[in-house]
Amino acid sequence: MRLTMILLGCGVAAGVLIPALLLIDGATRPGYSLWHNGASQLGTGERGWLQTANFVIGGLLLLAFAAGLRRALPPGRAAVWATFLLVVCGLAAVVAGIVPTDPALGYPPGRAEVVTTAGRIHGLAGLVLFVALAAMPLVPVRGPHGGSRGWTVYSRWSGALVITFRHRRRGRLRLDAQGVVRPAPAGLLEHAALVVGFAWIIAAARLLRRNALREV
Repeated sequence: MRLTMILLGCGVAAGVLIPALLLIDGATRPGYSLWHNGASQLGTGERGWLQTANFVIGGLLLLAFAAGLRRALPPGRAAVWATFLLVVCGLAAVVAGIVPTDPALGYPPGRAEVVTTAGRIHGLAGLVLFVALAAMPLVPVRGPHGGSRGWTVYSRWSGALVITFRHRRRGRLRLDAQGVVRPAPAGLLEHAALVVGFAWIIAAARLLRRNALREV
């Protein structure tokens, strides 16, 4: 039981660490705009190592949380899917940290925009991460919160908002490239999607921990 509690606590830690460090670093990084620039761009330029560590450590914490989730939930198809999506999310975060993105949207300052193989790999990892973040809340897990209508509504809204924010970001990037809206709030929308997705992970981990304590 103690191991399960520790593993579930890793979900809370990951849910706090990744978005908090992104927001704090983005707000204090010279030349970077939380309004305009994507979260992945913090892995380049000054202090890029900080976000590399953030994604890698956060991804490993998510993998530990997946192990705790599997131990805490009753057997079933939904539990398998929830664990699988969490593992995918964790692995995608690790890859996104190890493989940096390309310069874009004026960051890092003075660097020309290029498209490299590493940038494509990073972009694919980022897409997988967002898909997993959006899908996890939509899995109808029958656990400590499975019968709560409030939890179901919150989860559905969380998944829908992650999808909406991420989709709107793509549209704003297109408007920025066309010079219609510049600078477009692409960064704001991406950070919002991350905050919503990881807030759900925190809530899920806390609920599972609470249920585990009740069973002791």
